[in-house]
Amino acid sequence: MSSVAKKKNAAREAIDRSKKFSLTDGLDAVLAATYAKFDESVDVAVNLGVDPRHADQMVRGTCVLPHGTGKTVRVLAFAKAEKEKEARDAGADYVGGEELAKKIQEGWLDFDKAVATPDMMAVVGKLGKILGPRGMMPNPKVGTVTFDIGKAVSELKGGKVEFRVEKAGIVHCPIGRVSFGSEKLVENLKALMESIIRLKPSASKGVYLRGVALSTTMGPGLKFDPQEIRNLIK
Repeated sequence: MSSVAKKKNAAREAIDRSKKFSLTDGLDAVLAATYAKFDESVDVAVNLGVDPRHADQMVRGTCVLPHGTGKTVRVLAFAKAEKEKEARDAGADYVGGEELAKKIQEGWLDFDKAVATPDMMAVVGKLGKILGPRGMMPNPKVGTVTFDIGKAVSELKGGKVEFRVEKAGIVHCPIGRVSFGSEKLVENLKALMESIIRLKPSASKGVYLRGVALSTTMGPGLKFDPQEIRNLIK
């Protein structure tokens, strides 16, 4: 058995994965179970009482995490004239129009997120089949198609995350890195949960927040008490 496999098994055996932890104890256990040599991502999985097959129960939104994700985000902005300067001043890594669209059509994808001003969507719309499946297509519903291009770029560079409920009714989202420590991770988790709860569909009946679990990139997942998460939001 490799040393990595041994560490993985030891991390799993050190905690009771069937138990629902309090937020403080659970986060301590999550962080204590890390063993990778890199700064692992901390991710949350939220089980919601919705049926995403129905449009009126879809949960989709964005959240600016107070402490970011710990990841450097490369942002491409489709803009022109004064909006091009605004995007550059806000920190966009790439700014342009048709020349960038052509590069993308030729296979270039060295960026993580894309934003656009509405007047550039005639150019950007042609990239739907390329950017859409990768979750990189600018969308007005999540604030990435806007004339306030500077704000859109700043938020993405600062740690704005996008989330969307999957077919099983679960939202997956990163909330930071192991190196953040418990306090910053709690604040990021609180911001995300506030956004998810605020977006509760009116068509959702019964218990909306059914379960919450946290895990690191290599570590085991731990379940948390949903009631404590609700109390955190209050």
